[in-house]
Amino acid sequence: MEITKTAIDGLLIFKPRTFKDNRGGFFESFNQKVFDEATNGEHVFVQDNQSFSSKGVLRGLHFQNPPYAQGKLVRVIQGGVIDVAVDIRKDSKTYGEYYAIELTAENNLQFWIPPGFAHGFFAKENNTIFSYKCTNYYSPESEGTIKWNDNDLGIDWQGIPTLISEKDEIGEEFRNFTSRF
Repeated sequence: MEITKTAIDGLLIFKPRTFKDNRGGFFESFNQKVFDEATNGEHVFVQDNQSFSSKGVLRGLHFQNPPYAQGKLVRVIQGGVIDVAVDIRKDSKTYGEYYAIELTAENNLQFWIPPGFAHGFFAKENNTIFSYKCTNYYSPESEGTIKWNDNDLGIDWQGIPTLISEKDEIGEEFRNFTSRF
């Protein structure tokens, strides 16, 4: 597995080796030893989630506050997304900056988003299946949402969302946000 560091400390891209022949294809989607080596063995996954989205759906920007903060290893099983992580670690030199990556069923890339980031994605194709491993259990009372189209963040979603939940539409503006990370 090839691992690439991004311009924002902590965010990693995992590219599995893919094997294809006349029968189809195969790749190892997760290896605990490889993941531990890349993240210093600091994270254990306790929950797997999967969502199904139509083209134009935008989900995010979500996070869970400590002590229920979550790291996420995300990938696309079918379709494609623009995946975004925003640094909300107040002592980070990249606080308020975002990183975006295209994840598709064809490229098989996986994106590691450690605790301390708000996360969201925009479905670029119909019938997109998005999968993510989480390092902590979901806790509704610890959840936060930053407005997906916040002017201060200036995220380029590479498309116009057509369906957004009410919760995401009324997310907190970044300038009023107080990070607990």
